[in-house]
Amino acid sequence: GSHKLFELYTKRNFRCDCGNSKFKNLECKLFPDKSKVNSCNKYNDNFFGLYCVCKRPYPDPEDEVPDEMIQCVVCEDWFHGRHLGAIPPESGDFQEMVCQACMRRCSFLWAYAAQLAVTRISAEDDGLLPNATGMGDEDVSKPENGAPQDNGLKEDAPEHGRDSVNEVKAEQKNEPCSSSSSESDLQTVFKKENIKTEPQSSCRLQELQAKQFVKKDAATYWPLNWRSKLCTCQDCMKMYGELDVLFLTDECDTVLAYENKGKNDQATDRRDPLMDTLSSMNRVQQVELICEYNDLKTELKDYLKRFADEGTVVKREDIQQFFEEFQSKKRRRVDGLQYYCS
Repeated sequence: GSHKLFELYTKRNFRCDCGNSKFKNLECKLFPDKSKVNSCNKYNDNFFGLYCVCKRPYPDPEDEVPDEMIQCVVCEDWFHGRHLGAIPPESGDFQEMVCQACMRRCSFLWAYAAQLAVTRISAEDDGLLPNATGMGDEDVSKPENGAPQDNGLKEDAPEHGRDSVNEVKAEQKNEPCSSSSSESDLQTVFKKENIKTEPQSSCRLQELQAKQFVKKDAATYWPLNWRSKLCTCQDCMKMYGELDVLFLTDECDTVLAYENKGKNDQATDRRDPLMDTLSSMNRVQQVELICEYNDLKTELKDYLKRFADEGTVVKREDIQQFFEEFQSKKRRRVDGLQYYCS
């Protein structure tokens, strides 16, 4: 009663501090073997009931502007939609948000934002696309040589007729064109063309960074399954580790996965254990169990009714006494059964 309750909601890798050096005389009932310090715990302003860049409580009695709060998937702080530097999509058609502070720290995400973000922030070769949010000045990142680049998405080789392909081969070999080339020769030519014109890159991030894209001091909004598009090459995984954002490659880390897990757990809790047990029994066992259950239910109800009528508290010893008497009655009833005809 002397404590204040603050809603944290899905704090990543957080563990309680009871039983460690912060509370030496308080034993943790969840994790008896507790380390002295919970090094993974990150105590931001949420732990003091303050949220967003405005550092205000929620709900805020002094805030007269109706505004929902959105959680950043990286820092896990909560933000007012109007304080994110980019207005959330009106339809709410986005799955996750990364706040502007986290976008500054994880600037590599801007290369992905041009392709994946719900509020598209991108640039074309002949100039900037219109700014969807209308907030802030654009910072256009260009390739190092300053030349316009293609979009990194290679088109398939055009479909040539067999004669056209044979002409290409004839020019390469300085031989007359022949229309009777085999199908294998056709495939060989296309392989050579692909090798010359379509070099493959092992890092998708490098391909995206070779194009023009816009950086803004604003949050970004991301669609469903956007994390699966992040590059997982060795260099990128090392970068994620250095930035402490390896969780971005984990599809089970998303808020949607967390909520679905909670729904599944609730559905499991709502299942009737009696019905689950009955389904695994034969007919005779089912009848016997139902009879025993009804006897227990009736006697327990009558037993507890006495306490309700007298207004007394039911103690642990009372429940133990009830089950001892119930088991004794059951043994007498079973021992007295006659299994043969007289």
